[in-house]
Amino acid sequence: MTTEAHTESTEAVTAAPTGVILTDVAAVKVKALIEQEGRDDLRLRIAVQPGGCSGLRYQLFFDERSLDGDVVADFDGVEVVVDRMSSPYLAGATIDFADRIDAQGFTIDNPNAQNSCACGDSFH
Repeated sequence: MTTEAHTESTEAVTAAPTGVILTDVAAVKVKALIEQEGRDDLRLRIAVQPGGCSGLRYQLFFDERSLDGDVVADFDGVEVVVDRMSSPYLAGATIDFADRIDAQGFTIDNPNAQNSCACGDSFH
């Protein structure tokens, strides 16, 4: 029980720099996808860009670049990168991976999203 509490505490501290939390399930999926690419220099970049039906759109992609102002957090060997402009929009967001009959793919639970579209791809 003490070990679990310590693990959760470490995860919360690790999430603080980017403000984003990557679940264990999502981290495993990201690792598997990076291994499929056959490259060890890729990191998961999460960004917010203008667009979509609600005004802003999430972008998740693999990136080897380091941009000025990037904030990086490590989740069990998976580096998650958020650029300086996207960081305020993603503070407290949780990225998960669903593989169920009713949902498949990465999901983002963002407490900063006031409104979102039905497809879940964009928010305001």
